[in-house]
Parts: sequence; structure tokens; C-alpha cells
Amino acid sequence: MNTQSLNLSNARLGIIGGTGLYAIAGLETEEELAIETPFGAPSDLLRIGRLQSMDTIFLARHGKYHQLLPQDVPYRANIWAMRSLGVRWLVSVSAVGSLRENVKPRDIVIPNQFIDRTKQRRQTFFGEGCVAHVSLADPFCIKLSELLADAGETSMPHGRVLHRGGTYLCMEGPGFSTRAESELYRSWGCSVIGMTNHTEASLAREAELAYASLSMVTDFDCWHRDHDAVMARTAMDNLQANTASTKAILHKFTQRLCEERPASTAHTALANALITSKNNVPPKTRRKLDLLTTPYWGSCNQS
Repeated sequence: MNTQSLNLSNARLGIIGGTGLYAIAGLETEEELAIETPFGAPSDLLRIGRLQSMDTIFLARHGKYHQLLPQDVPYRANIWAMRSLGVRWLVSVSAVGSLRENVKPRDIVIPNQFIDRTKQRRQTFFGEGCVAHVSLADPFCIKLSELLADAGETSMPHGRVLHRGGTYLCMEGPGFSTRAESELYRSWGCSVIGMTNHTEASLAREAELAYASLSMVTDFDCWHRDHDAVMARTAMDNLQANTASTKAILHKFTQRLCEERPASTAHTALANALITSKNNVPPKTRRKLDLLTTPYWGSCNQS
């Protein structure tokens, strides 16, 4: 299977809302679904509707009452549920701290790289007798990120900046960085710091979803001596200001996505990643992975 042979005419857009974004303005909700997956229940109900004529599914990452810590988010269930509902493009809207002088609070970053510093996350659907190794050299979909950046540049309020590219440092949380950690990440050339996106991106790649991030800057972490160390309340105030920009960005982005429906190399990420022969995978694991492996192995129900 190659990207040229993909049929994306009925594919859906998924949006995962992070801190401060528990609904999408303008989403004409048709139904809300509670889904049980092989990896448990997702963070919340999945809201299915249309946004600018695009079939769209929204999910609040931390739950609609923000009751889930970053390490407690059921990432595998969230991504599996999106894929099971026909999502092939996934956008994360997330709060991040800035690690660069020129990336200011209330700016937005469309990152293109990651460094992962998490410790307690399951970041794969595989295991239990089945091995796969996907490529994460370019963890964000280039085309999807480009569409998102184009929409953002024409929608940002005066005085705020959208930054194309940058490295997202994913930390464990829930506490914020020490000053020493913040300076270390700056020395690595990181642009922003958050607690969720790398885990999602890794799983999205295994699920063959094109993934991009709308990273909304709320603070200067704690490295900037001319600014207060990050406090949750300050971050939330800046996030509310950024959230006002999100509606226009997502609406313009969705218009373009609906017109172009771009194929991504992410859409065939498992083509050369499945290592274990299907005949050697335990039946229980085959059933668990069937949603992802059917294009390559056929459905286990037909085996």
C-alpha cells in the first residue's frame, strides 16, 4: 500500500484539546459517543460533528473537567478511538512553556521535532507477542503542519507571532521544571516545553494518523530571570487569550484540509514496520491490533 492508493475521501479530522480547550467553537455536534477500546476508555466522550463542512471528532485530552494528570491520560485509548472512527488527520491543541527569548507568551508554535523526557508512559500499541518499529525521524506530518501554519499566520491577532518549526521538549510532569532543567533544555536547542504531545505523536504514527500540533505559549517556563517562575494561574490567563485565536485558525485550517485532503507518509507508517510474522502473533494480540494491521495482514476475522 502506498500514499497514492489511499482513499481519503471519507476520512475525518480529529482534534484533541488540551488545557483550557474543552470544546471547539463552531463544531456542529451531531452525537457524542462513549467508546470502549482494547486499551480502556478514552479521556471523555468523543464529539462527532462538522466543522467548516469537514467531518470532525473532538476529544478533551484531560477530560471535560480537567481531571486527568498528563501521565494519567489514556493516550492509547484516545488514539485507538480516533482511528476506529475514521480519523486520518489529527491536530493537537496544547499549552506549552517557551524556552526561547523570541517565543513569547501568547505566541503559537507549530513544532517539527521532539525530545522525550517522560518516564511512565506506554508509547506503543505493540508488544504481547508482536513487534513493530515505526520511524519517528519526522514525528509531525510536514503537510499538515504547513496547512496549520498557513491558517495561523493569517489569523493571529496583532502583536502575536506564529513560529514555524521548533523542538518540543516533552517532560513527565505534573510539576513544572527546575531552573537547572529549564536551562538544560535551552542548551539542547528546544523551543517549547509541554507534557503530552510526544506520547500522542508516537501512538498516532503507529495508528497511521498524520499528526500536527498547535502549541499555545503560556509562559517562559522558569529560566527567564525577568519573568516570574511559571504559575498555573498565570499560564491559564495567557491560555484563555490564546484560545480566542484558536477558533479562527482551526476554521481556516479545516477549510483547506477539506479541499486538499492530503496524503501523508504517516498514513502508511506500518508498511515497513511490522517485524513479527502475523502467523507468530498470539490470537488475542492479533484481535487487539486488527484495526491497525488489517491493511497489511488482512482481518484476523477472515484469517
